[in-house]
Amino acid sequence: MKKIFMQSMVLLIAIAVFSQCDQANGSEGEAKDEKRGFSINELAPKPPLGWNSFDAWDCRIDESTFKETVDVMYEKLKPFGWEYAVIDYIWWHPNPGHWNTAENHYRRIGHPNIRFKEDGSLLNPDNTRMDEFGRLIPAVERFPSADGGKGFKDVADYVHDKGLKFGIHIMRGVHIGAVNQKLKIKGTEYTMDQIAEPWDTCRWNNHMYGVDATKPGAQEYYNSLFELYAQWGVDYVKVDDIAYPDFHGGEVALIKNAIENCGRPMVLSLSPGEALLGEANFLKDHANMWRISADFWDEWDHLRHSFDLLNSWSAHTGPGSWPDADMIPFGKISIDDRPHGPERMSMFTQNEHYTLMSLWAIARSPMMIGSDLLSTPDSILAFYQNEDVMYVNQYSENGHQARNEGDQIVWVADDQKSNDKFIALFNVSDKVQDVFFDLEWEMIRGKFEVKDLWTNKDIQLVKDRIKVELGPHEGTLLRVSEMK
Repeated sequence: MKKIFMQSMVLLIAIAVFSQCDQANGSEGEAKDEKRGFSINELAPKPPLGWNSFDAWDCRIDESTFKETVDVMYEKLKPFGWEYAVIDYIWWHPNPGHWNTAENHYRRIGHPNIRFKEDGSLLNPDNTRMDEFGRLIPAVERFPSADGGKGFKDVADYVHDKGLKFGIHIMRGVHIGAVNQKLKIKGTEYTMDQIAEPWDTCRWNNHMYGVDATKPGAQEYYNSLFELYAQWGVDYVKVDDIAYPDFHGGEVALIKNAIENCGRPMVLSLSPGEALLGEANFLKDHANMWRISADFWDEWDHLRHSFDLLNSWSAHTGPGSWPDADMIPFGKISIDDRPHGPERMSMFTQNEHYTLMSLWAIARSPMMIGSDLLSTPDSILAFYQNEDVMYVNQYSENGHQARNEGDQIVWVADDQKSNDKFIALFNVSDKVQDVFFDLEWEMIRGKFEVKDLWTNKDIQLVKDRIKVELGPHEGTLLRVSEMK
């Protein structure tokens, strides 16, 4: 009886969610409104490539540093396909987390949880920048061009003038300050407290209440957000606290509808992970990329675990929907000991650099660089400038794990534009060893030439077996071409 009751409740909630969506946007079978000129599934035909401020700057990037980073992207990365420049979280606060000092901090240095008075009101309400409709706007102390209500418009224009695309991070839900003030939802008579769920807050960040997707006004609230982002010129939105540990499918659906009705295509990225594999079909229908890992840092255990995650999700990779193995922590990260551990150059070894890039490439994960590009040496930028490796990420298909035996792992993929194959070999042990792969295991038959895409050297086949000596934690990526 209990099971039947729960199933009935789930059904009723689902009906209510879709009823709200229909009221705001019309059902999928009805004619599209004037603004809806695209489906979200049409966006991101290839894995997005870009840079995100979080790994290096936590929540403190400012306009000047961001534009300098965009200049580096334009000069050194754009020619190789990198295009999204993304400002990560809490851009609406003038100095987030400054109260959590090295000498006296909660959770970690600089953790940006806001502070409250005993009655639940904000301790410093003026530090939360929002408009009359409860929509968070950039803090002018960090983003001076936002003055006069311009939001990120000037910043986005700067990015676009370089031929790049502009992205922002948001937390799902509505800010607690807007709920406390019972601000109106734009274009409606509803107020924020009528859609907010005070019991539903992020477990690691206390700024927002979740939105009850079944409530009148919920869709209109998200519509108003993305209408604003469209005015700013946003091309990419990373929505946090939505995919894991609690899966908020109702709010994902509202956000998808809001994007499709805002009049401007925006790639939708969901975070954090590990995303639920059982929700794969829903994620493919409602987002362009979603995190399949927890926060990924420069530790071998994280990289080793990524093999299993990417293998599990490989059947769900394709145009418009990309399982995301998280940002690439090469170079300088965690500046001023924020957000994760001491400031440092990446702890990944040179071998592990090759492994990460080869795995992300052949698994077709989105690639978002997380380090400080202003201090990244050319020796590291070279990993992002290998045209042959980037080609595998952008134009391969059917990437899958073909061998996992002992400490040897092999992935195989097809080239979309030829009959060539790509093969990635990995030594995940702590010692040097020969990693091998027999072409017959994938029924690759004929006479072939094999080129290492990192060294540009030929690999000799012996009885149709590829064998490469690899160092500890080292990987490499090969192109296999049939001889004419």
